[in-house]
Amino acid sequence: MLRINNIKIRSDLKNEEVLDFALKKNKIKKEDIIKWSISKKSIDARKKDDIFYVYSIDIKVKDEKKYHFLDKIKDFNFPSIEKTRSFSHPPIIIGAGPSGLFTALTFIENGVKPIVIEQGQDVDERKKTIDTFFKTGKLNTLSNVQFGEGGAGTFSDGKLNSGINSPYCKKVLEKFVFFGAPEEILYLSKPHIGTDKLIGVIKNMREYMIKKGAKFYFNTKACDFLIKDNKINGIIVKDLLTNEEREIPATDVILAIGHSSRNTFYKLFSKNIYMEKKNFSVGVRIEHLQSDINKAQYGTITTLNLPPADYKLACHLSNGRSCYTFCMCPGGTVIGSSSEENTIVTNGMSNFLRDGKNANSAVLVNVTPSDFKDSSPLSGIDFQKELEEKAFILGGSNYFAPIQRFQDFVENKKTTKLGKVTPSYKPGVTFANLNEILPRICI
Repeated sequence: MLRINNIKIRSDLKNEEVLDFALKKNKIKKEDIIKWSISKKSIDARKKDDIFYVYSIDIKVKDEKKYHFLDKIKDFNFPSIEKTRSFSHPPIIIGAGPSGLFTALTFIENGVKPIVIEQGQDVDERKKTIDTFFKTGKLNTLSNVQFGEGGAGTFSDGKLNSGINSPYCKKVLEKFVFFGAPEEILYLSKPHIGTDKLIGVIKNMREYMIKKGAKFYFNTKACDFLIKDNKINGIIVKDLLTNEEREIPATDVILAIGHSSRNTFYKLFSKNIYMEKKNFSVGVRIEHLQSDINKAQYGTITTLNLPPADYKLACHLSNGRSCYTFCMCPGGTVIGSSSEENTIVTNGMSNFLRDGKNANSAVLVNVTPSDFKDSSPLSGIDFQKELEEKAFILGGSNYFAPIQRFQDFVENKKTTKLGKVTPSYKPGVTFANLNEILPRICI
């Protein structure tokens, strides 16, 4: 394959029209093309009076020597996975989030039939439970925005960004397309599926693996680990619908539990499993009008039919801390993501069209083990939980989120009225002064 790079397009064209433009500019005959595909599409908005799309196109031609001036793409040969032993028991994967699902898929594609244990519901039932929480504030601590099939990512923005440059990134995108995601995620510079489409993609993924021999147990909680001579012999699970416990023998158990399965961390700690503290980040969600973000990024001159704009900001301080934005959701909503009673946790999500009135992002600051109260490996969890509980009380102890206008936050005073942004968080919001609960390191 050959690649045509830096194709600048200043109008809204169909993909076939972009190809014709690129071929004409590079004097490539269309009859020489065997196959082609768009490999990248991005937006250059650095000059507000001259915004344009930038494409790269991959082509396979009859005679590569004829077009020696184009970049040649080197094929990456993914290493094969060799099975060096047979499994006396199916491998068990605890957690059906992104890590768990792709682990199960890797097993299936290599002839091994895993068992997936998930305490939450399958994605269809989970959607109903989450909608109930948004409407009523009735929280299901076992199946919610954090827990359930697809993990926290299913009810998030569906962004597929990575800070690494690896051929496996494209392989992940190709799998999502295979299971029903829009093909455009293969070439957009910032691929995005959207919660509404992700639900179907995750369901297709699970049904495919079941047909290949995988087993999925939803509403099933891993309660204990059977360890002997420093080796795993099995797990004890509880059917959350019948409250019946049973033992599943296993020699291989993979934890794909995410960061919110705190009961599992406590259980592992009680089993003397080695753990260590690590850095993480905490912060708030900030909302703006999407129209304001579009104006800031695109200006007012362009006639291109551009997607809702996003942004990324960072400030690195001399004391080693950084304040930065993360998981920016154009045209999205702020959602309640609590998984424990009497806590407030927020996340952001967008549907595929990103056509909501507001935009939002997380504004975070990094914390380190030196910020925690004690030397326990689990002290970071305690740090998080204390902040979440304070937010719950500040919001009114009813799963309403405490909110504050940014100007009021800077002036350290309680918000008493809204500005031009109407909060999207459900089940509701309460005016507050977040300075009252945030640790000084986070301000």
